[in-house]
Amino acid sequence: MDAKARTRAGWDWLKGPEPWTRRALAADLTIAAVMALLGIGVDELSNSSGLKTVLGVVTVVSLTLLRRRLPAVTLVVGSAASGLLPGVFLVTVLLGWSAGRRIIGVGRALGAFLLAFLAAVCLTFVDQGTQTQPLLVVVFSTLLFLAATVMPGLASRYWHQRRTLLSALQERNDQLLRERTMVAGQARLRERQRIAQDMHDSLGHQLALISVHTGALEVDPALTDRQREAVGVLRQASVAAMHELREVVGILRDGVEAPAPAEEAQPAARGVAGIAGIVEAARAAGTDVRLGTAGKPRPLVAACDHAAYRIVQEALTNAYKHAPGSAITVELRYEDDSLVVEIANGPAAGRGSGGEVVSGGQGLTGLRERARLVGGMVHAGATDGGGFRVAGVLPYGTEPAGLVEDVADDFGQRSQARALALKGAPPMDWAALDRELTVPVRTRAGGVAMGCGIAVAALVLLIIVMGAAVVMLVGSADKAMISEEEYDAVHVGESEHAVRSRLPDGNSVLTSGMDRKGPQRPEGSDCLALISSDSSKLTEDTVFRFCFRDGKLVDKQAYEVEQ
Repeated sequence: MDAKARTRAGWDWLKGPEPWTRRALAADLTIAAVMALLGIGVDELSNSSGLKTVLGVVTVVSLTLLRRRLPAVTLVVGSAASGLLPGVFLVTVLLGWSAGRRIIGVGRALGAFLLAFLAAVCLTFVDQGTQTQPLLVVVFSTLLFLAATVMPGLASRYWHQRRTLLSALQERNDQLLRERTMVAGQARLRERQRIAQDMHDSLGHQLALISVHTGALEVDPALTDRQREAVGVLRQASVAAMHELREVVGILRDGVEAPAPAEEAQPAARGVAGIAGIVEAARAAGTDVRLGTAGKPRPLVAACDHAAYRIVQEALTNAYKHAPGSAITVELRYEDDSLVVEIANGPAAGRGSGGEVVSGGQGLTGLRERARLVGGMVHAGATDGGGFRVAGVLPYGTEPAGLVEDVADDFGQRSQARALALKGAPPMDWAALDRELTVPVRTRAGGVAMGCGIAVAALVLLIIVMGAAVVMLVGSADKAMISEEEYDAVHVGESEHAVRSRLPDGNSVLTSGMDRKGPQRPEGSDCLALISSDSSKLTEDTVFRFCFRDGKLVDKQAYEVEQ
């Protein structure tokens, strides 16, 4: 493996399972730089050496970049390093947040945080146990670990688990929507098959009888030529109706047109080209129909072409029913962007045909819906002269995308909602669904709010602890401080009982470990260290040490100790 491949493999290992984009890398580097600068400031306040500062910066940058790949390891190492390097303390907040989100399993998370806590407390005790009371070291280390590491870890884990839960709920909702669409589609298919079977069994039988009887009547020698021509028109209409019924049944049953047998007469084209045929058939039946065309003919898409044919067919049928004997004009105008189909008839020539007019009242409604689905429109209404006019405007272009029955985007909930609405399903209340399951907005805001709440609680806890510590220090200051006059009033050789009776007992965190600093103590002596109350230096304390042996004061020293 060459150096380039090794570098690439190392980079892939470093970024871990999460995608590490340029934006994420820039964000991590920015966070590392900010943490390093804050760490340098902490080192300056704690008077750390230059070596500790450099080690702190290197540790902060390394832990920030590795926290995605090794969340548990960086948490333990960062907590341990914070006990020895003051500048690393602030990065434990980031490591706790990252570990709480990325460590899989409650047991592993508890183990990692427990190990990090033990490492932080033990190394803090090693570094400061000789200067401060051990109990205080343990108490303050525990409180700081809880506030700076455990609290962010819990907030991060809550936010991540809530986001995962809502994502799972949303995925389940998508699946339910898809399943509902499939069930509805199967129900529609069964209903279409039932309707197709009913149409085939009832209408097919009746049309077949009409075709047989008109065929026999057409060859009856007793008929005149005019009557025989009219019967021929009826026979051709019944045959065409049978072909159309077969196609409709095929579409209802299988979703495709059923091909006509080769030996049967082919039906007339059901498009603009077939309009002339139905006009000629109407003329043959004795109706005065005139067909006109304006503009340069242009091809239409199949759906629009078929819609134009149906508009003319339905308008002629209505004219036969409601205005028998009136003249009818059919006009096709090819405009720049659409085809205009207009059918107009005058008032009825007589009282009617003498028979019952059978009408379902759905013809014009069906035409309007057919035109709307292809992006056009249909207008129907009475004219000033007492006639009736039907006009349709149909585009030349393709059908809109919304006409597709099958939803193209199986995972798009709103696409499915529009498809279900077209199919008659009740509309989905997306506003309510978004309020409950929207992950990119509410989950993030809720998680951040919860994290901020936990952080505020941790800050309040930390303030309470620091306030209690200040009160404790102020209360114990009287037990650890004397003036220079009191120090000068004590002389070597006095009895231990007399000296201790005039001095404070020194049992305070302020003087913890002070007796071991400064000049070497007399061998076998027991020393009492107190702080000067007259010291005005901010970075150093003046310490007065009294050493006793064999019940007498054998030595007293005054020296400076850095804070």
